Amino acid sequence: MITRATNRLLVSAALAILASPAMAGFDELNLTQGVTPISREVYDLHMWILWVCIIIGIIVFGAMAWSIIYHRKSKGAVPATFHESTKLEILWTAVPFLILITIAVPATSTLLYMSDTSTDADMTIKVTGHQWKWQYEYMDEGIDFISNLHPDHNNARMKGSGTDVTTIDHYLLDVDEPLVVPVDKKIRLLLTASDVIHAWWVPELGQKQDAIPGYINEMWTKIEKEGTYRGNCAELCGKDHGFMPVVVKAVSEADYQKWLGEKKQAAEAAAAGADREWTLDELMAKGQQVYNTNCMACHGMNGEGGVGKAIAGSPIANGDAGAHIDLLLKGVAGTAMAGYAAILNDVDLAAVISYQRKGFGNDADIVQPADIKAAR
Repeated sequence: MITRATNRLLVSAALAILASPAMAGFDELNLTQGVTPISREVYDLHMWILWVCIIIGIIVFGAMAWSIIYHRKSKGAVPATFHESTKLEILWTAVPFLILITIAVPATSTLLYMSDTSTDADMTIKVTGHQWKWQYEYMDEGIDFISNLHPDHNNARMKGSGTDVTTIDHYLLDVDEPLVVPVDKKIRLLLTASDVIHAWWVPELGQKQDAIPGYINEMWTKIEKEGTYRGNCAELCGKDHGFMPVVVKAVSEADYQKWLGEKKQAAEAAAAGADREWTLDELMAKGQQVYNTNCMACHGMNGEGGVGKAIAGSPIANGDAGAHIDLLLKGVAGTAMAGYAAILNDVDLAAVISYQRKGFGNDADIVQPADIKAAR
C-alpha cells in the first residue's frame, strides 16, 4: 500500500537525484545550440516541444498516479458505469488538436526558414560526395579540392598499424583539407554525389542534407563564431562510411582572404607542374602520398589487395600505360572503383599511376602529367 509518507519519500528522493553532482552534466545530453541562426532556431523549437511534452507527461502521469492512489479497490472505490459522454469526446478531440497546433506552427516556421535559399548569398560552395571523401568547389573563386580522412587517422585505423588510437585527437573526425569559410557570411551550399547517396552533416551548424547522384540539394548556413566544427557522412554509403568526416573551419574575413590567396597560388603551381617532365623520384614520392590517401584502403598498404584487386603483380600495373590511365580516369562501372578524372589533377594521377607501376615489385613504364592531359 502507498501511503502519504511513502509518496513524500519518493518525491524527496527524486529531487535529491536531480540535485546531485552526478546530474551536473545532464545538459551535455541535450541538443547542441550550435553557432548559426538555423541551429538556434532548431534548438528553440526542440526546447519548446520538449516542455510541451513534459507538461503533458506531468498531467497524464500525475492523473494516473492520483487515480491509482486515491481510487484503488482497498479504499472502496467503485468504477463508473457510464457508457459515453459527448462532452468528453469533444474534449479529448479538441485538446490534442490544440497541442498539435502549438507544435506545428513553430515547426513549420522553422522548416521554412531552414529551406529558404531565395535571398542573396555571399558565396556559393558546391559539395560533392565520393566514396569516401568530400569535394569542395568554391563557385565564385575557381577553387576546387578534395577533403580526405587525415593521413595519420587513415594509417592508424589500418589492421596491424600498432597505433594507440586513444592518443590521436579527434580520431576519425579530422581531414587533410577542411572546408574553410568566413564568419558572418551567408553561404549557399549545393550538394550532390558522384556514386551513391551520402549526407553532409555538421551538428553545430544545425542541418543535415543528402547528397544524391544526379540531383542537387540546397542548404544555407551563416557561422557566427570562429572555430573548427566537425561532423561526418550521415548516410550509410559503403564499407568506409565511418571514415568520411566533415570538418568546417570558420575564420575571420582577413584570414579567409589569406587562405584563398594561398589556395589560388597552389592551384597555379599545380597547373604549372602539369606542363613539365617529372623525375622518377618526384613521381614516386608524390605517388605514395596520393596512393595512401586514395587507394590504400581498398588495395592494401603493400598493394596486396583486399576489397579491391591486388596491384602487386597486376596485369594492369605491368601492362599498357594507356589502359592503366583509362582505368583510373573512368573507373569500373558496378564496383567501388571510382573514376578519378574529376577528383585528382593531372600531376596526382601521373604520380599515383607511376607509383603503382614501379612499386610493389612491379617494373613498368612511368607516365607523365602530359600523358594524363592527352587521355582526358
